[in-house]
Amino acid sequence: MKLIINGAEREVDGVQTIADVVAHFGLAGKPLVVEADGAVLTAEQWETADVHANMQIELVHFVGGG
Repeated sequence: MKLIINGAEREVDGVQTIADVVAHFGLAGKPLVVEADGAVLTAEQWETADVHANMQIELVHFVGGG
């Protein structure tokens, strides 16, 4: 399925929910903010938020350091 991840087209197969997308990119369990088609989703919503072709998803994760 073609998704727009952080502004870039990506082919991501085997995903049905935002939680699947988060796991696909190895971000499960990390501090993360997800925006899907302009709406910020809480972590509790990820399991029930379905994804669709051409969905625009922003994955913003935080890293420490100086």
